[in-house]
Amino acid sequence: MAADVRGELGLSMFDPLDPHALAAWLEIPIVRLSEFADQAPAVRHLLEVEQEVFSAVTVFAGSQRTIVHNDAHAPTRQCSNLTHELAHGLLLHPPTPALDNTGCRHWNQDIEDQASWLGGALLVPEPAAMAIAKGRWTAAGAAEHFGVSPAMIRFRLNATGAPLRVQRSRRATSKRATT
Repeated sequence: MAADVRGELGLSMFDPLDPHALAAWLEIPIVRLSEFADQAPAVRHLLEVEQEVFSAVTVFAGSQRTIVHNDAHAPTRQCSNLTHELAHGLLLHPPTPALDNTGCRHWNQDIEDQASWLGGALLVPEPAAMAIAKGRWTAAGAAEHFGVSPAMIRFRLNATGAPLRVQRSRRATSKRATT
């Protein structure tokens, strides 16, 4: 799916993905949390005091999705947050209640895992992870190139098994060369 979406956007597997371009292509509006700061005092708290407690959410009006995201996060984090929410849209995940009957956050681990996986694959596709593991970029250079955090690069390298695959390939090539 990540390859198909990137193709539709005219991106190679080695181009950075702009989540705003993907949102425009999907016709999903993006709203910055800071736009609500004057209307709701709690928003200022999320922007200035406890930034880590809110990343992004998809809000539904019928079947129309709108993403509200925490624009106080670092740009690399915003990129991941937005792409995660866009992945929910690509996967056609239905709306779910924000809170359960006890007032706690409602959490469906399966759909969150699916969105995390697709979001990561959209940002750093498997061929890019393999190229990183082969030394095309350093991890820091790849993070800068793709506009993501070093943590996202580590996640994609681990998720794809790219370092181990490259290591095994090099060992096999080395064995063939010596025989």
